[in-house]
Amino acid sequence: MNRHASSASPHWNLHRLRIFRAVARGLSFTAAARELAIAQPAVSHQVRALEDELGVRLFERHGRTISLTEQGASLLATTDDVIARLDDGVRAMVQIGTGERGSVDIAADTTSGIYVVPAALGALHRARPALEITLHVENRRGVLRRLTERTCDLAVMADPPARVGCDVAPFLLDRLVVIAAPDHVLVGRVGIDVETLARERFLVREPGSGTRAATERFFARGSRAVPPGMELGSTGAIKQAVAAGLGLAVVSRWAIDLELRLGRLAILDVPGFPLERRWSLVNLRSRHLSPAANLTRAFLTEYATRTPLQDAEGSPRDQGAGSGTG
Repeated sequence: MNRHASSASPHWNLHRLRIFRAVARGLSFTAAARELAIAQPAVSHQVRALEDELGVRLFERHGRTISLTEQGASLLATTDDVIARLDDGVRAMVQIGTGERGSVDIAADTTSGIYVVPAALGALHRARPALEITLHVENRRGVLRRLTERTCDLAVMADPPARVGCDVAPFLLDRLVVIAAPDHVLVGRVGIDVETLARERFLVREPGSGTRAATERFFARGSRAVPPGMELGSTGAIKQAVAAGLGLAVVSRWAIDLELRLGRLAILDVPGFPLERRWSLVNLRSRHLSPAANLTRAFLTEYATRTPLQDAEGSPRDQGAGSGTG
């Protein structure tokens, strides 16, 4: 029987392709019928229908045995690929539904986004490698903008907005400390008061920074303004400037672990410090969280409960030991 491949595009029948695949793999109509739990005549009928539709012979019949033609071997390779891709797609849909696969957009304030969140996301990646995470690091004002403009799923920030309808879960505890160069005259002095600090130059972050706002609140409680110094756009730049002797600064304890171990910075003993605040995981109540975002939120919340906080002396302390503002 001579056949010519049809020039018309066939209407692919997945059930028929699965039957062909079973026959081609076992080179047996009987074995395929047994595997698929259907009658052998139905198997033969579907294979003949597929050959008629394609206009080619897929099997050579040799009495009671069969073999694949060149066209049949080509179709088997394609069918294996198609069915594998479809099966992968079904698994992916199931994983998306359970949160094991999907994309999550996170916005984090500068300190947490640089010094804390990456380690948490590393743990998340090891546990859920199929999740695709995007992290945006901005100051508090930028994070709040992304949250209210609905361009992120989750936000990591201190002092969550009270006037915006949000769900808030506790994350890690942050402790703000006053730092100086190791050879600064105030290093080693006990109980440095606000009046003494007010005579120093302070290096601060840009407006919109949560750390700057906390520094301003501290001085305001003593009826003082932050002593004028330099404004810098990142904690990294502030650390370098303080180490160079350009002034004092308030930074997160998380941000200076390496500098303390290397002896490049020192923490001053100031009553009222460290200032404790808690970062929170925040999402808009009006924005539906995908299963992947919900899984991420739950993972990060649990991660925070088992991550120790280093105190000013460098020893670990349980996260639940302090209270925060957020």
